[in-house]
Formats: sequence, structure tokens, C-alpha cells
Amino acid sequence: MTRLPSGTDGSPAAVVVGPSARGAWRRLGISRNGGQLLEEAEAVWLQVGNVYADSRGFAGTTSFDGSQVRFHHEVGEPGDDVGSLCWDGENLVETGSNLDGSTFLEIWTPLPGSEGETGSWRAEGCQVVRVGRHVVHVDGRSGTYLLTTAPGSDPETRDPDVVRDQIGPPP
Repeated sequence: MTRLPSGTDGSPAAVVVGPSARGAWRRLGISRNGGQLLEEAEAVWLQVGNVYADSRGFAGTTSFDGSQVRFHHEVGEPGDDVGSLCWDGENLVETGSNLDGSTFLEIWTPLPGSEGETGSWRAEGCQVVRVGRHVVHVDGRSGTYLLTTAPGSDPETRDPDVVRDQIGPPP
């Protein structure tokens, strides 16, 4: 994600999604239609340029119109969502709406281990995005979050790209 300077009134800085964007984020909570902020399920969002994958089961591309980001759901769960992203310290606060008119507020925190290689791949009905040690795979059935091993941490192979079966909450 590319940061813009904060407003003079102390408001959080806006976020631009573009060709140089990259990030690995874990959701801390979601509020729907003004309700209480809750965490219903583990959610990891990876962004590389204008390509993203969300472990909740949707992936695609993003576009930015100068004030709002649109997440085009092109793989997995159908739909689109539109929102504004603002920094609140190290966290991102996303506020927006879905195609059905419902509204949401989500708080995303950066994941450690997002340094290093990035990439995105799409094949028939699936999309994979990698940011550092984090990988999200989305297909027509679901989304999966995987954490790759740190270089030299697997005593059997010492292969930094071996994907472990660490599916679930990030460390």
C-alpha cells in the first residue's frame, strides 16, 4: 500500500491501491451496518499491485477512482465491494458497501513476514497471491491461507519455499 500524507486535521491518511501496492493483512474485526465490531472468522487479505486474494473465498483485481477502492470479485464468491481505506496507526480501516447496499467497517493489521518475494497466478477457476511468507489460494469452493516456512527453518529440507500445513490463524 502506498501512503499519502495525513490530513492537516489529524485524520488518517488515505491509501492508494496501485501497481506498487503490496501488503499482507489479518482482519481484527468487522462491523456490519453499524453494528458491534466482531471477528466472525479468520480473514487474511493479500495485495500485490492491483491483484488481491482474500482467504474468505474471493479474489480478483482492485481499481481506484481517486477516492474509493473497488474489489472486483473475479474468482470464488461472486460480488464486488467498494470502500475507503485509511491508516489508523499501523492498521488499515476499511469502510464501504456491498452490492446489496449493506455497509461494513473492517480493521486490518499488517502480518509479520510480508517482506520478500511477491507474485500472483491465475488459472482456470483459481487465483493465488503470495506476499513474503504468506499465500492465499482461492477457487470456486473456498479460500485457503498458507504460511510458508522461514528460510532454513525446516530441519528436514531447509527449503524456504516448502509450504507447511499451517492453515488457520497467522502467528
